[in-house]
Parts: sequence; structure tokens; C-alpha cells
Amino acid sequence: MRLGQEEEVARAAELAARLRHVLWIGGGSGAGKSTVARRLADRHGWRLYATDDVMRDHTGRATPEEAPLLHRFIAMDMDERWVNRSPEVMLETFHWFRGEGFGLIVEDLLRLPPEPRVIVEGFRLLPHLVRPLLEAPQHAVWLLPTPDFRQAAFRSRSVPGEGFVWRTSDPARAGRNLAERDRMFTTRLEEEAERLRLRTIRVDTSMTEDALVERVTRAFRL
Repeated sequence: MRLGQEEEVARAAELAARLRHVLWIGGGSGAGKSTVARRLADRHGWRLYATDDVMRDHTGRATPEEAPLLHRFIAMDMDERWVNRSPEVMLETFHWFRGEGFGLIVEDLLRLPPEPRVIVEGFRLLPHLVRPLLEAPQHAVWLLPTPDFRQAAFRSRSVPGEGFVWRTSDPARAGRNLAERDRMFTTRLEEEAERLRLRTIRVDTSMTEDALVERVTRAFRL
């Protein structure tokens, strides 16, 4: 092993030790990550860190050199983002899907005290980025929504005329592009988690919220 690789391994081991009190819930959009994390935090008295809540802060902190895809996205208008590009291009160029800003999540977590436990949730938790930070593999799980579950979740949340797709010239097309992009992202998460031997839970319309919370609890071996 070369010196640079040895330093990388040592750095990863140090971070994993400092983050041993962190539990991670990643997954596709509309899978119930926020709900499960909030319920577990309330039940156990843990600190909740929702990556969606810090995206605006991270956008301001990330430089163009650190996050070039993010800054290209910011420069686009709404049609350029959601209507005029194919779902495949949207998937490959979406900054958070490519791991931009993940280091800022780690920075935030390292600033938190080791007590109480921290539960982190969000689609930005990519398996290949989280895996080196795990002291134990059971400290992370990815929720993978079926297409039916994701559609049902979005229908329950959406209000006609509200949301960013309605700020495009073609909300229907923007919605289809977004749904296909998210489907492909969920597939990618599943393949990556399987390759890294990390735990996943498939979420479908037959699963109740209580059942999902209990499955995540068992996955964490609490």
C-alpha cells in the first residue's frame, strides 16, 4: 500500500471513530426517511440532522471549485433545470447526486457533541460516501421506495399550483422528468448499496409507517 493510500485509510478510520455515535438513513425521494428519522429521534432523545434543511447553507458555503455542478445548476433557469434536459442528463449532472457538498455534512457532524446520538437523514447520503465513515455497517440503512409508493407519497404532499415544477413552462413534463430521474437514482442507490454490502429496505404501499420504523430499528440493531 502506498503512503497516500495509508494516509487515506488512517483518515477514514479516524473519522469513523469520531462519528461512531451517528446513525445514517439514506434513500430515494419520497421513501419516508424524514418521518422515520424524526420518530426515532423523538423516541430515543437523539439529535436529528436533516440534510435537506442545510442545503441552502451548504449552497452558500460551497465554492465553484468545490462544487462546479452546483454552481452550473444555480445559473440555470427553471426550464433548463427541469424541462429541457433529459432525465438521464439530470441524473448525471445533479450536484447532490454526485456527492458535491457531502464534506460539509461531515464538517457539521464533527462539530456536534458525541452525546446524544445523532441520526442523519437525506438522499444526499450516498452509500460509497457513507461507507468509509461507518465503524459498523449496521449504523446505516437506505430506504428504497417502489414507484407506486413514491407516487402515492408525492400525491399526498402536492398541491396544484405549488412546488417548483409549477414555476416551469411545462409542469407536466417537468414532473415526468423528475419522476424518471428519481427512479433511476433509486436504482443506482440499490446497486451501490448491494455492491458495498450495506443494508437496504424496500418500501412499498403495503408497508405502514409503524412497520417501517420498526424495520429500521431492527436494521440498526437497537
